Amino acid sequence: MGTTRSNGSLYTSIVNGVATVEFGHPASNSFVAELLERLTKTLGELSDNNEVSVIVLKSEGDRAFCAGASFDELVEVSNLSEGKIFFSGFAHLINAMRSCKKLIIGRVQGKAVGGGVGIISACDYVFASEAASIRLSELTIGIAPLVIAPAVQRKIGVAALSEMSLSPNEWKNAYWAQEKGLFSKVFDKVGELDKELEFFAEKLAGYNTEALEEWKKVLWEGTGHWDTLLTNRAEITGRLAISEETKKALQKFKK
Repeated sequence: MGTTRSNGSLYTSIVNGVATVEFGHPASNSFVAELLERLTKTLGELSDNNEVSVIVLKSEGDRAFCAGASFDELVEVSNLSEGKIFFSGFAHLINAMRSCKKLIIGRVQGKAVGGGVGIISACDYVFASEAASIRLSELTIGIAPLVIAPAVQRKIGVAALSEMSLSPNEWKNAYWAQEKGLFSKVFDKVGELDKELEFFAEKLAGYNTEALEEWKKVLWEGTGHWDTLLTNRAEITGRLAISEETKKALQKFKK
């Protein structure tokens, strides 16, 4: 059973050099601003923790991995400043994942939408279940996946990003995501996924930590400008979010 806390939950454990970070929210593991800030801070702390060699990032429950940004908070955005701050949450998180010294392994047990796909893309290696379908739904509400696009494009390329983003109502299955390079491995059973992930993480944690850190720098070469890029993208998205067209679109989805 997942958390019932409106501001979400975040738990971290460290065993044999592997830090497991689990986030959760009652609304399909979506992210409110406070939870984004907490996860960003946690990754920064783990990056400098000498007891940690590898990080496993997962979400609560056995259904959705992450529904992206909090819809309830999005509909409350009323001006450009609030919009920039709101979308900067994912910008800061992705940059924290990018700059984290430790390799991050994603565990994706279920569906991911919008920002959830961005988080998966910012992982260095991803284990997923067959139930882990993905979708970029931003255009349906009048915005675009501007903030997460660099991370997604880095993993799956422009063509696949275009295919996903321009079909915002279409779910792509886990094997499509694996074929495009977003998922590293896909399992039909979550139990098998967890068994293989544990073995992989422990094996990776046994390697030279300095070598792992230096190799991660190489894997992320060419992304040093993202601090500025993603913040600028957050401002543009914030502007789109307060437009009349987007507000009308959001009302259609509001319960």
